[in-house]
Amino acid sequence: MIEGKLVRLRALRAEDAVHHVRWRNDPEVVHWAAGGNPCFGPVTAEAVRSGFETMLRLNPNESAVFTVEDLADDTVIGMVDYRDLDPLAGSATVGITIGERDRWGRGHGSDALRLLVDHLFGAFRLHRIELDTWSGNERAVRTFIKAGFREEGRRRSAVMVAGKRHDTVLFGMLREEWSDTTR
Repeated sequence: MIEGKLVRLRALRAEDAVHHVRWRNDPEVVHWAAGGNPCFGPVTAEAVRSGFETMLRLNPNESAVFTVEDLADDTVIGMVDYRDLDPLAGSATVGITIGERDRWGRGHGSDALRLLVDHLFGAFRLHRIELDTWSGNERAVRTFIKAGFREEGRRRSAVMVAGKRHDTVLFGMLREEWSDTTR
C-alpha cells in the first residue's frame, strides 16, 4: 500500500469490481471520466468481471491498476492506473477516476495522482509520465496542473461530448519537473 495525506493506493482485488460497475453505470461519472464514451459505460457486471480477470493478471512492469481508498474511513473511492510503460523510452501513461461523487473537489484525486506519479518515478526511474482529458473537464485539468503536469498540446475537436466537440488536452511531466514538486 502507498499512503498519502488523504488516500491510499492498494492493489486491485476481485471484490473491487462492484465499485467499478457502480461508477461505470453512473452517468455523471461516465460524463466526467470519459467524456460520455460509451466504451466506458454503461456496462454490465459481467463485462466488468471479464475485464477484472485481465486487470488482476497485469504485469506490473507494463501496467497496473490500483484502488484508491479514503484514509478517513477506508472507503473505496476510485482507481488509478498506469499503462504503456516503456523502459527504453522511460515513459508511461496514467489515468485516474474518482468514482465517489461526494469525494470530488476535496483533494483526493490530487493526492492519488501524486502518489502514483511518485511511485512511477521512484520505482521505474521513468523520464516522463503523460495523461490526457477532454477540454470540458476543468476539474481534471486543475488536478493535473496542481500535481505538476504541464499542458503539452491538444488534439483539436477530437471528442464529442453531449453533442458538442471538445479538444483532447495532453499533459506531461518530466522527471526534473517531478523533482521540483517534491522539494
